Amino acid sequence: MALVGKQFPDINVDAMNDMGDTFKVNVLEEAKKNNKKVVLFWYPKDFTFVCPTELHAFQAAISEFEKRNTIVIGASCDTPEVHFAWLSTSKDNGGIEGVTYPILADSNRNLSSILGILDITNEVYDEETGTVQVEGDNVTYRATYIIDEEGTVQHESINNMPLGRNVNEYLRLIDALTHVQEKGEVCPANWEEGKDAMAPNAKGTAEYLASH
Repeated sequence: MALVGKQFPDINVDAMNDMGDTFKVNVLEEAKKNNKKVVLFWYPKDFTFVCPTELHAFQAAISEFEKRNTIVIGASCDTPEVHFAWLSTSKDNGGIEGVTYPILADSNRNLSSILGILDITNEVYDEETGTVQVEGDNVTYRATYIIDEEGTVQHESINNMPLGRNVNEYLRLIDALTHVQEKGEVCPANWEEGKDAMAPNAKGTAEYLASH
């Protein structure tokens, strides 16, 4: 189910920070109450391989997101305790020590189920036990959401497990969204901050194509 153009789900989720505090985070409220954009990125598992490279990459760019009035939130289905163990593990040992943004601990999979981003290839009802058994790891793909100040999803994407994200692309998308919000123009292919945008009409397209 595509969420672009819709409100992000209004749901509270456990989270952990680098101080070892467990607290509730509602992504929709974070955007609306703080009047900020939110980048929410999901990854499959703590203590794995591609995942720490992504968490460190988002941390390295945290000041750039802050300049853009944007909150960064990580997320997986691990528990808060496992998050804190990973946050307490040095980078040299595959950990994410130094990451300062909150990490959702969707261990009951309430939010990830609503988003439809779990690695479930099949579900089978077992009549003998009266349970639903799933095939797949039941962890999240590398899903990413950009949510605006009103709580509306402006971007969503999903990578498979081996494919790490390019953090600069999310900075570019936030720049593009801000340009649209402030200038009323639309952003063409490969647009970056400082480049020409377009008036949202046929004349604007023609003029842009004629000069590029």
